Amino acid sequence: MCSTRYCLKGECMRKQRNRENSLKKTSVQEKTSAEKDRAFSVEQYNIGTHRIGRISSAVTLVLLVGAPFLIGIYFQAMPDLPAAAKGFLSVGLIWTVSSVVEFLVYTPMLGAGGGYLAFITGNLINMKIPCAMNAREIAGTKAGTTENEIISTLSIATSSLVTIAVLALGVLLLQPLQPVLQSPALAPAFENVVPALFGAMAWQYYRKNLRLAMIPLAVMTVLFVLVPSLAAQTSMMILPSGALSILLAWLEYRKENINAYKP
Repeated sequence: MCSTRYCLKGECMRKQRNRENSLKKTSVQEKTSAEKDRAFSVEQYNIGTHRIGRISSAVTLVLLVGAPFLIGIYFQAMPDLPAAAKGFLSVGLIWTVSSVVEFLVYTPMLGAGGGYLAFITGNLINMKIPCAMNAREIAGTKAGTTENEIISTLSIATSSLVTIAVLALGVLLLQPLQPVLQSPALAPAFENVVPALFGAMAWQYYRKNLRLAMIPLAVMTVLFVLVPSLAAQTSMMILPSGALSILLAWLEYRKENINAYKP
């Protein structure tokens, strides 16, 4: 009698364990399937983003370069191409370096979708970068993640649409508001829009590590004061200031690790 009861109890326990193992196995399979689906969706998103971005960039490049030639042909007023080439080379070399620096600095920050949109629509420093950084700060995403790429793409797309709407509205109201916009009282405000914008944005990051932020800022400030002509090469100066920041961050990280391993 007791043996039969113990057998039934053991059989129930085995069935219970089998059910638990089956549920665990099903949960693991579902989790693995969800991870595979997410990885596949991210891969599809990246492939689609690069395809649309490359096509849009090519179309934009053709339109930007082709428009002056079409206008010249239509009005029969083609420019002197050798003279135009010489003029382009005089500034093109400088802007080529600046463009490469901006691409290397901003693309990891914006991601693929945001990078394509920002470089196509332009105005990165004044509009797109602050907008993407603010959106990332609000959403709490980290650079290099899929979430950050989506957030930056949405923020830059929104910024571009708002810019178009504001420009259209500005064109319509330009004539009525011209006396106000040209008022001497507002002239200092318009001249300091960019410094005020970046000052407010920079403080959000400076306060996280004031020592790491103040040293590059002080070095660049002294350099611009001593060599005022560098103010026209702000994009190129991003490279040495960024390199200095990275070096200081690495030295601080190394120092913290050495102190952590000390007995």
